[in-house]
Order: sequence, then structure tokens, then C-alpha cells
Amino acid sequence: MTSLEVNAQNEDSGPGGYAAARLLLLHEKERSGPPRRTALARLTDDWLAGLFAAAAPPRGTALVAVGGYGRSELSPRSDLDLLLLHDGTADKAAIAALADRIWYPVWDLGLALDHSVRTPAEARATAADDLKVHLGLLDARPLAGDAGLVAALRTTVLADWRNQAPRRLPELDALCRERAERMGELQFLLEPDLKEARGGLRDAQALRAVAASWLADAPREGLDRARRRLLDTRDALHLTTGRATDRLALQEQDAVAAELGLLDADTLLREVYEAARTISYATDVTWREVNRVLKARSARPRLRSLLGRTGAGRTGGKPPVERTPLAEGVVEMDGEVVLARTARPERDPVLPLRAAAAAAQSGLPLSPHAVRRLAATAPPLPAPWPAEAREELVTLLGAGEATVPVWEALEAEGIVTRLLPDWERVRCRPQRNPVHTWTVDRHLVETAVRAASLTRRVGRPDLLLVAALLHDIGKGWPGDHSVAGETIARDLAARVGFDRTDTATVATAVRHHLLLVETATRRDLDDPATVESVAAAVGTLGTLELLHALTEADALATGPAAWSSWRASLVADLVKRVAGVLAGEPLPDPEAAAPSAEQERLAIEALRTGEPVLALHTRDEHAADPDDSDPDDSDPDDSASDEAAPEPVGVELVIALPDQPGVLPAVAGVLALHRLTVRAADLRAVDLPTGLGSGSVLVLDWRVAAEYGSLPEAARLRADLVRALDGSLDIPARLAEREAAYPRRRGLTAPPPRVTVAAADSRLATVIEVRAQDAPGLLHRIGRALEGAAVRVRSAHVSTLGANAVDTLYVTRPDGSLLPPEEAVDLARTLEAALG
Repeated sequence: MTSLEVNAQNEDSGPGGYAAARLLLLHEKERSGPPRRTALARLTDDWLAGLFAAAAPPRGTALVAVGGYGRSELSPRSDLDLLLLHDGTADKAAIAALADRIWYPVWDLGLALDHSVRTPAEARATAADDLKVHLGLLDARPLAGDAGLVAALRTTVLADWRNQAPRRLPELDALCRERAERMGELQFLLEPDLKEARGGLRDAQALRAVAASWLADAPREGLDRARRRLLDTRDALHLTTGRATDRLALQEQDAVAAELGLLDADTLLREVYEAARTISYATDVTWREVNRVLKARSARPRLRSLLGRTGAGRTGGKPPVERTPLAEGVVEMDGEVVLARTARPERDPVLPLRAAAAAAQSGLPLSPHAVRRLAATAPPLPAPWPAEAREELVTLLGAGEATVPVWEALEAEGIVTRLLPDWERVRCRPQRNPVHTWTVDRHLVETAVRAASLTRRVGRPDLLLVAALLHDIGKGWPGDHSVAGETIARDLAARVGFDRTDTATVATAVRHHLLLVETATRRDLDDPATVESVAAAVGTLGTLELLHALTEADALATGPAAWSSWRASLVADLVKRVAGVLAGEPLPDPEAAAPSAEQERLAIEALRTGEPVLALHTRDEHAADPDDSDPDDSDPDDSASDEAAPEPVGVELVIALPDQPGVLPAVAGVLALHRLTVRAADLRAVDLPTGLGSGSVLVLDWRVAAEYGSLPEAARLRADLVRALDGSLDIPARLAEREAAYPRRRGLTAPPPRVTVAAADSRLATVIEVRAQDAPGLLHRIGRALEGAAVRVRSAHVSTLGANAVDTLYVTRPDGSLLPPEEAVDLARTLEAALG
């Protein structure tokens, strides 16, 4: 016993002495983690026992700690879960007075208290009706009073739990699944709930309850260490916030990391994710075993009856367990993939991949015992791998959704990092961008899963699947992850056994896995330099085909905000143009392109009336590219169905008006007021035949989408545009009112905007790239700044991911010439200052 605890015992049993000792204990830097939790529980035990004794309790009463307190796992702000147990012989008033003498001092200290007063029979009946109460009583621990009464209750409650396991465990499983659906997976959340999310402390408690049933047991390797890490993190969270919270909010992570002596918030999250992954894997394995045992038990009476009729039961015989061969050394048994009796993993380095591929292809789980044996005995693969090993890896990756649980089983025993050493750097690595759903390693696996459904679109499915698995492998290193990833992918592809040509293709795909989507959404596809630069980077039609599928798989695996029919149509348009260049077809001259019939009609009307005219058209995914005749569109295994209705990809808004100052900011502002998101804008001056009048007409071709609700009427847009141009509609004031009505969340500070001159090698215009926080009217503010700089905007391309906007502007001097480098840099600085 420490001097602190001795002093606490010598203090008066009132709240003052306990509070002072508790405060000293929580600020002891040399004692943290399990020792501090145990000491805090012991200190609280002594205080509560003193309160109980001072109240002169009747015979047949006891004070019991249950739940987390019963396990002596007290965090600084944990609730005290207490049960006042009595045998029913004492007067009710005396029991009530005893309870008050204990509860009120706890409340006076401001401690959270979960309390109850029950007889053993009442506690048992409540547990039968309430699963959470039953779970709490499994950890009952006597604090003071009649220890025999508590021991009898513990024995009864535990016997009930074991006897009722066939009914209570499925109930507990359903409770865990519902909570996971509601709270998400701890190992992938940027602001995880350490207790309630899947893989958190609640699931660890559930595993203890399953073990107590004697029906199944969780894999023990690393489980206690994972629980300790989550408990230590919760302790630090309580200490740094001063609140009883289990949610690890973004703004608290640096302080929590410092309290734990970790390098930074990313290191903290990675350790938390590692712990959650261990608990999640143990949870999956345990519940699978529980369900297997319960299924076998339910089938046993019927089996006994059948054996009795056939005579097998009279001889003491037992039907053999069916073992279905799946691959060399691999069989299915009892719903799991296990090693065959003849398997010799110590002599077969390919067996781990063969077993994993067979499991994924069969849609079955890998037995944890088989994985553990493979990890312990299988020798490492030679470098480069034999062809069979490479083929088994491709088979595993090509199994689709079934790949994920098999990969997790391999990761849990360290097999993945043995096969691919660079995997360790991305394992459980968080991604701070909220657009991403997964950690880096899980995102790589999910990309391979998505790529598996696109293999019919490429000539080399094996290269697609491996490139998908490796495309973000560089995120474990400093600098541009695509550049670092190219080097790593080249080494790994060679290690896996690809020849020099295939290795170069995989490395190129990793290096340029963002090229298509970034170019399609941020560059002018009518500019020949854009298409030529992509063609030069890609090199071959085969690589282009591979990148197209990888781009889609990567975006789909990122999250719902990363892919849309609009983005798909832009990428497909770019791919078609690049394919033409690679096939030797000439690019059309954008300067020589004549206006469309509709543009010419609107321009004539604008010149005749001297006012803006406009037209709105809804576009769908098929109309976006009417010349697309990809034969794979009819493939029944393709990810898109021919019978699916066309998905809207946006609205085309064509505006024609006499050329005048302030057009771009006026149109952008009106669209923002009507809650239309701008995706792209092309601006061109049209010179009409002299017989129709004199002067130039400006034609603006916009691609927009409604934020929500229906599209505004064209007449309303036109009326507001007229008012904006004549100055009677104050757009900045209206946008400021809206922004004031929806203030940003507290604690979130957006990084400052950044404006650069892009190295696009365009012969048509100077390319300016604006990166800023997305907000209503951003393009309007950019337009006003450009108007003041006296430059002409040829086109604008808007890309938004989450809260981040990237607006690319093609600008020229008023005479149509490119800006000299010095002027371009000055313009970028002017824009940055205006947006800041």
C-alpha cells in the first residue's frame, strides 16, 4: 500500500479526504495506466467501505461494485456502478437510510453514480429481463458487508449465464451488431468513440462475457494489450478534457497524445486503430465460433435420432466430419477453410497464399488456427516469387468482397507484412481528409475489391489488381505519395515476380493513378496541350485502359464524395481523347471550332435584344457521351447494368449576352444565390455575320448542379442576371447574409487559400489554380478579383472534394495572348490576397 493510500485511510471517511487523495493520485505522473486504475479503484473501495461501516448497516447487507468498477477499471471520470445488496430481512426504512448514507456523499463530490438496491432474487430477476444488468453482475465484486451474500449471488448469476447461453449469447450478438451499425467501426473513424464503436471497450467486455459462458473463447494474442491501450487512451482523454467522455474528438487528440507520451495525434490514432483492429478480429472469430457451436447443439438431438434409426448409435460410432478439398493442402471443414491433414506448411512457402485464395474464392473464413499455424511454420517466399504464388495473390485480390475478411485474418497474424514488407508503413495509418472512409491499408484492399468488378474492361486484370493494391503504398513515406509509391511499387512488383515490362506498367499506374481524374476535373479538355501531356505520361493504350479502371476503383473505394456520374463522364471524355492521340489521330483545333447551332441562335437573340438570353438542359450519363460505343457496356458482368435508368450528371446552362465588363462575377454570383453548384464554365466571344448587326457577343456554357431541391426557372435566373449586371442586385451583400446565417462550427479553422500558376504548357491560355475552402459564391469572388486585374477568362473548371475546392482558370490578356510569367505570378498573388 502506498503512502498516499495510507494517508487516505487515515483521513476522515467524508468526501473531503477522499477527494484530496483522489486528486493527488490522478496527477501522479509516475503512475499511470493499469497501476493508476487499480490504485483509484482501491482508494474508492476504501472510501465506500468506510461510508458503509459508518452507516451501521443491518445484518445481511453488502455493498457491491459491478460493471467496469467491478473489474477495477476506473478511469478518472468513470461512473461508479454500485449495488446495495440485502437479504430482505432488514426493515425497508433501514435499507433506504443506508443507501442515502452512501449515495449522497458520492453525489456531493460530483461523481456519476449508477446505483440500485436489490435482494439476490430481485437482482437475478432483473438480470433475466435486462441483458446489460446481467453483464454487469458477471463482474460483481464485494466492497463491504456480507461477503457470503455476494459470493452466493455471483455463483447464481454465473450459473444462470452459462445455462442460458444458447438464448443470451444471440441476444448479445444482436446488441453488438446494432451498436456497430449505429456507432461505426472504431478503426476507421477520425473521431472514434472508444467505448461504443465496433472494436471498442464494449466489444472487449462482450468477449469476456462469451468466455464466461464456456461456449467459446476469443483469440488471446494481443487482446489484453489492445484493451489496455483503449483504457489508457480513455484515461488520458478524461484527464485532458476534465469530462466523462469516450469520444476522441479531433481537437483533443494532440493533448491526449502528449499525455500518453506519443509523438503526435497520428501516432495516437494509429495505436488506437491497431487496438480496435485486434478486438474487431477477435470479435469476428469469437461470434463465428459461438454460432457454429449453437448450430451444432441444435442439430445434435436430430442427429442422435437419425443415428439411432441407422444403428450407428448402438455401436458407439460417430459420423465423420466432412472435409471438402479446395486446393492442394487446403480443405473446407465445418464452414471454415483449414489445412488438410497431409499439408506440410513448413515445406510449402506458397501455402499461405493458396489457402487465402481458396478461402476468398469460396467465400469462406480462414480458420484462425490454420492462419496461426501458417504464420508460425511456413517458410518465407523466395524473391522473386514463383509463378504459383503470384497467381494465388491475384486470385485472392480478384475475389471481390470476400477478399476483405481473408486479408484481415492474414494481417492479424502478420502474414501480410511478411509477404509485402512495405505494408507495415501504411498499416492502420489514418487519413485526415474526411472524404476518405478508410485507413490507408484498408483503402488499398477496398480499391482491389472495386477493381475486381472492373477486370473485364482491361486486357491485364492481374496488373490492375496489383496496381490497385499498391497505388497508395507511398503514403507511408514523406513527400508526394505518388512519386514515393512508384519506387515502392516497382520493387514490390519485381518481388512478386512480374517481368520488367509488367513491373514498369504497375509502377507507371501507381505514379499516375490520380492523373486522369485531376486532369479531367481541373483542366480544359479542349486544349490540345492537356490531352497531349496525358498521352505522353501514359505512353500506351494498355496503360491508359489500366489507369481508367484504376481511377474508378480508387474513387469508389475512397468514399461517396469522390465519384459521381459527372466525374465519370469527364474521365471517359478525357480517355477517349487520349486514346485518339495514342492511336495517331489529330486533335481538333479549338480556335477553329464553330459555335453550335444553339449558341449561334442565342447569340443572335442577345445581339438583337441587347439583353441576356439563356437556356437550361438536363444532361444524363448517356447523353454526356453519345459517341461512346464501348463494347463492354453490354457485358453482363460489368458493374453497370444496361437496364439502369440514366443517372443525371448535371445541367447545361448556356447564356449569351453582349460583351461587357463584370459578366463572370455576375453570372457566378446569381448561380450561387440560386444554390447552383458550378462544375465548369467555358466562355467564348462569338462574332456574328455583319448582316445581323455589329459587335461581339459573349457565350457562356456552364455545367451546374442543384445543391438540393429542384432547379430554378430560367426566367428567374435571367431576371436576377439583368439586375446583377445593372447593379440593382447586391450579390456580395446577399451572399454575406447567407454566410452569416450558417456560421462555421466552433473549433474548425480552414487553412488559408493558395493560388499558383500551374505548369500546364497550354498554348491557349495561362492556367491559374485556386485551392480554397469551398463556400457559396467562391467563384463569384474569384471573378470579381479577375475583373479588377483586367484579364480575360477563357474557361473555368471547378473540382470539389468535401470542404476543399480546386478551381482552375484559363486566363489571357484582353487581346487573347498569354500572360508573361511575371504577370501570371502577380495575378496569383492578387487572387490569393483577395480570397484571404
